[in-house]
Amino acid sequence: MATSARDPKTSDSPIPIQPHPLPQTDAKTAEKTMERKMTTVCVTGAGGFVASWLVERLLAAGRYTVHGTVRDPGDAKNAHLAALDGAAERLRLFKADLLDYGSMAAAIAGCDGVFHVACPVHATAVADPEAALPFLGFAIRHAHAFNWYCLSKTLAELEAFNYAKRSGLDVVTVCPSLVIGPLLQSTLNASSSVIVDCLKGEHEVKMKLRNFVDVRDVADGLLLVYETPEASGRYICNSRPRQVSEVIKLLKSWYPTYKFADKFVQVSDEPVFSSKKLETLGWQFKSFEETLRDSVESYRVKGVLD
Repeated sequence: MATSARDPKTSDSPIPIQPHPLPQTDAKTAEKTMERKMTTVCVTGAGGFVASWLVERLLAAGRYTVHGTVRDPGDAKNAHLAALDGAAERLRLFKADLLDYGSMAAAIAGCDGVFHVACPVHATAVADPEAALPFLGFAIRHAHAFNWYCLSKTLAELEAFNYAKRSGLDVVTVCPSLVIGPLLQSTLNASSSVIVDCLKGEHEVKMKLRNFVDVRDVADGLLLVYETPEASGRYICNSRPRQVSEVIKLLKSWYPTYKFADKFVQVSDEPVFSSKKLETLGWQFKSFEETLRDSVESYRVKGVLD
């Protein structure tokens, strides 16, 4: 789930990233860009898989200045952000902790909108969940959950909408299915490992019907709902479901030299999710074949298949 909110009110100063030379732009294009109203937005977790592509799309649009939150602006794993076209002039990284009000307020200061893409995920139990997210206290006492990760996502979304009702903040959520596609960051993210596991054969693979969506299409969807005044509520962001067996068959036809998984477990199919609401705004998605091939080519370049 990613959340888009417009017109937050906070203040402080930014931490600039290292300059990166911009490509040459002809005078006519530059003049048209200057005529547009520049808007400042914040993207949380800017170095992540989805957020990196969102930053890329915002900068490519030419009308946004982006405040990106990261744990450490100087960390080499965020270098791909500095390399994006337009980053030198219109991207600023902030050292921020999602649970630290002051650091987040600094990043949001002066922004017209916020794309809340990051989410704190703890692999082990949180010592004091009420202190971090008060509404989890109710869930822990009263709910029986098969998957705490999914529950936390659902409760976070509900709380965002409840807060919007209380405060008048304009909140829209975009909920993608399993996100794959080419990597901008140097490290492999969790959702992309589903495809890598099929190719490398190092882990057991779950055989089922899965919902997939291209990371670039997710970024486009986030920008679309932000720029559409009538957008409201919740949007599912999903392309077309595929059986994992079909995915492996495609991969073997394209890349026959990889080891491939040979340990499988059959599990229940996922329900099929509809993106009709998002499509009515004009959202379109790439073919699964394009997404899958671009994903693998990206993994090869990044060295994650070595």
